[in-house]
Amino acid sequence: MDINTQKEEFSYAYIYAVASAAGCICQRTTTPLDQLGVDLIITGIAEAGLPNFPILYLQVKCTSRDILNENSLRYPLNIKNYQELSANNAYPPRIIIVVTVPDRPSDWLQQTEAELCLKRGAYWISLEGAAPTDNQETITISIPRTNIFSAQSLTTIMQRIATGRQI
Repeated sequence: MDINTQKEEFSYAYIYAVASAAGCICQRTTTPLDQLGVDLIITGIAEAGLPNFPILYLQVKCTSRDILNENSLRYPLNIKNYQELSANNAYPPRIIIVVTVPDRPSDWLQQTEAELCLKRGAYWISLEGAAPTDNQETITISIPRTNIFSAQSLTTIMQRIATGRQI
């Protein structure tokens, strides 16, 4: 398997694990949705008192490059993806998740009888309503390091969607 496919599969596994821990369902998309910039769909389970069950579209990236600084992750995003993610009032809402991994696949996880530890992290951001750009190929997005994609952050995102609030 080539390294880019390996990164893609690892990033999906990472997100599946987080979604499962948050009590959500995660699905890979079909080719037509993938061509529209949607890699995964997360669906929340309807809860008593909530008017809807939330749905979230994800664009997923994975990198081993050193893109973290003290306060943020800076990721060069393809303009096509930027335009898809920055659309106003998209339904379902969309976020981008960037999964960071060590250089060598053999360092991506550690496993013992007691635990499975996936290495590095994942960060998310909603680009809805982001300013248009004159860039032709890529734009560097900045994701706050506080936006760690975790079961807790996913639960908060899904509750906001279910109650009609912005992410």
